[in-house]
Amino acid sequence: MDILLRSEKRSDYTKVAFIIEEAFKTEAYSDQTEHLLVERLRSSDAFIPELSIVAELNGELVGHILLTKISIQDGEKLTPSLALAPVSVLPDHQGKSIGGLLIKEAHKVAKYLGYQSVILIGHEDYYPRFGYEPTSKYGIRLPFEAPEKNCMLIELKENALKGVSGTVVYAKAFYG
Repeated sequence: MDILLRSEKRSDYTKVAFIIEEAFKTEAYSDQTEHLLVERLRSSDAFIPELSIVAELNGELVGHILLTKISIQDGEKLTPSLALAPVSVLPDHQGKSIGGLLIKEAHKVAKYLGYQSVILIGHEDYYPRFGYEPTSKYGIRLPFEAPEKNCMLIELKENALKGVSGTVVYAKAFYG
């Protein structure tokens, strides 16, 4: 399986929307509007073009991941971070490590760009295999109710979140 990972281009937007819709169509904890979130994030200050990454298999787009700017606020102190939302793979290609490849590539690019951590809400059995841990371990909270076991983060640089606690501040685009 020869997968090409690359930055998303404008010409990919329609296909990426389709991939996201298909990937979340049957997810129980989804409102099936993740593709609209990606559209809003692309036109926000939180968007980082290099961190909107697609997976191509034999010239066909089969997956996408997006990391966008967020921060962790503790009083007046803001610590920059990234949100992973969403990672999507066409159903016919799920279970073939494409999502994992996208996550690892996004981590690599984010680290290269100087980002030190990533926060997400995701499946408690999937993300820990990539090094994600509960946000509660770090005293970091989300600004809305979500099951603790699904709120996770990863430090891209060792001890990046040492002494950091507070509440995640998402871009307005996350709220529709």
